[in-house]
Amino acid sequence: MVADHAAALFAAGSDCLAGGDLAGAEALLCEALRLAPELAEAHANLALVRERHGQPEAAEASYRRALALAPRQSGILVNYAGLLAARRRHTDAEALYLAALQADPGSVRAWTHLGVLLATGKREDEAEQCYRTALGLDPDAAEARFDLAYLLLRQGRYAEGWPCLEARDWYAPIERSLGLPRWQGEALAGKSLLIGLEAGHGDMIQFCRYVPLLKAAGARRVSVLCHPPLARLLRTLPGVDEVLAVGDPVPAESWDYWSPPLSLPCHLQTRLETIPGRLPYLAAEPALVESWAARMATGAGLRVGLVWKGNPRFENDGERSLSSLHELAPLAGIPGLRFYSLQKGAGEAEASDPGRPFPIVDLGSRIADFTDTAAIIANLDLVISVDTAAAHLAGALGKPCWVLLPDYQTDWRWLAGRDDSPWYPGVVRLFRQPAGGGWLPVIAAVAAALGRFAAA
Repeated sequence: MVADHAAALFAAGSDCLAGGDLAGAEALLCEALRLAPELAEAHANLALVRERHGQPEAAEASYRRALALAPRQSGILVNYAGLLAARRRHTDAEALYLAALQADPGSVRAWTHLGVLLATGKREDEAEQCYRTALGLDPDAAEARFDLAYLLLRQGRYAEGWPCLEARDWYAPIERSLGLPRWQGEALAGKSLLIGLEAGHGDMIQFCRYVPLLKAAGARRVSVLCHPPLARLLRTLPGVDEVLAVGDPVPAESWDYWSPPLSLPCHLQTRLETIPGRLPYLAAEPALVESWAARMATGAGLRVGLVWKGNPRFENDGERSLSSLHELAPLAGIPGLRFYSLQKGAGEAEASDPGRPFPIVDLGSRIADFTDTAAIIANLDLVISVDTAAAHLAGALGKPCWVLLPDYQTDWRWLAGRDDSPWYPGVVRLFRQPAGGGWLPVIAAVAAALGRFAAA
């Protein structure tokens, strides 16, 4: 029968979609719809395929067709709302989430995703209620608990926020690789602990500060596992017994426990008033500092390092990164300053481009790892950076750093409504976009502050 064949094609296409085979999924779903054009679920899954192909208009057309056929299908409403939310059509997305909840008031997923949308719009009380409703329906709803963690941590409500953050689930590969029990706050006296691994270099730099506290809690041996560009730098950590880069030989002596860096504040019960904020906790190598000083000897003036882009793979990079070095052009007219590029990867070539908007010394192309970056920062008077690892490194070194922050989905670690950071007290200053976003006011404020800095 045609209907049975269409259903089989739909099932096979859905399996391809789940397995990441978008081309196979699209072919099978289109064939299913040729045979059964009224199959709402096939239109909905085809919408997902097109969304993941980067075809939002085509995806939206498929969602609309699916909803015309099944207007009260909660799952389709939630998926369509997610597409609109990603496209910043927040009012339309909210209406769809509410329709999904009207169709299925018990949808944990709809409550959770509505909470994310409301939190994005800074409607945090409403967002929190959505998350708590989801958790009331399913106390084991990891996504709702994780999203609630971001809200609580951004508000400085660490007592509940850190335990909620433990709902994150991206450590399965390292867990299998290590084969060690994960530390859950057990007594450390006489025990050994391996810290690592977080995907973000900034995460590693920010939370490796807990090594001395672990040793003070009685740990006999504390090791750190990190990505290779960080290994040499993290060997300057006070109290660390060894630092291993991914791919290094595994020591003969194993560990009693392992812990992700982001779990340490939870198990050590960090609160706003007990953040281990003693600076510096990382150091540049003296010989490298001297070597870079010779390469940076370009005359008088205060030395200012610039970082204007983060890793483009980061989920909010389009918001946190500047479009180009040209956005920092208002800084160029301030006398008594020399600018140095610490930019690596995306945007790196702009510093050496003949069309760059102002004179800047390109150092990024000569940086091999974070040890080089640390040595360069040691030779600077100030670092101005978007929210990326360089900002955390400057803070960890105790170097003055001005961090440019987006208004949209500001990272939780910078808290809300502050122009300072208790994680880097006295050295980090935050420049936030106004409500609704936009870098022009931020750069104007930085330029004014930089003029005062240069004149001081």
